[in-house]
Amino acid sequence: MNLPAIKAIYKFEMARWGRTLLQSIVSPVIATSLYFVVFGAAIGSRITAIEGVPYGAFIVPGLIMLTLLTQSVANASFGIYFPRFTGTIYELLSAPISYFEIVVGYVGAAATKSIILGLIILATAGLFVPIEIAHPLWMVAFLVLTAVTFSLLGFIIGIWADGFEKLQLVPLLIITPLTFLGGTFYSINILPPFWRAVTLFNPVVYLVSGFRWAFFDIADVSPATSLAMIGLFLAIFLAVVAWIFKTGYRLKS
Repeated sequence: MNLPAIKAIYKFEMARWGRTLLQSIVSPVIATSLYFVVFGAAIGSRITAIEGVPYGAFIVPGLIMLTLLTQSVANASFGIYFPRFTGTIYELLSAPISYFEIVVGYVGAAATKSIILGLIILATAGLFVPIEIAHPLWMVAFLVLTAVTFSLLGFIIGIWADGFEKLQLVPLLIITPLTFLGGTFYSINILPPFWRAVTLFNPVVYLVSGFRWAFFDIADVSPATSLAMIGLFLAIFLAVVAWIFKTGYRLKS
């Protein structure tokens, strides 16, 4: 494995992120704080607790997951799209580095950014509500697996997109709505039976539920099912990335 090449890509992406800290970190933290003010204070005054967990604390895992999903996709998609846009992707493809090492460099950097941001959001949440983590190791596992999995999705979107507007298409029109409807601010157990059954077709439900279980030991679906769903997404996205490099889809033209 060409570790120096992976390190070079990784350091370049992290350095680029460091130059845009205002947009990359401050903006999501302010947005999350506003969520706490609006949902935690306004709605929390009417809904004191869900399944024994104070409402303000109950929404923390969902807010972290919302940030994690959107930022993982955004970081990875822009990271690989920009070399395509400038034409430097051809230098990368002709360099003595394998496709696997390219993916590790870009996806690893995107996942690292998202994990750091997720931890910052967690620390910010601690300023508003008391937080206890029932299963810290599982919390870290869900955090890392989700960041890596959706960074792979972002990598795929960055290859697929042929314009900057398409980079925002999936996060804004698909991931964000699914996250809001996936139990971020409520338990799907409070829904009528029909709508609860419909909601179970939302894949984000399993991510939020598993992550919330790691915090409070409560879940809308089995934690094992949540972990299996993340594994399924990871396998699918890896297969798509492998196909992209095997066929040269949008890389050789």
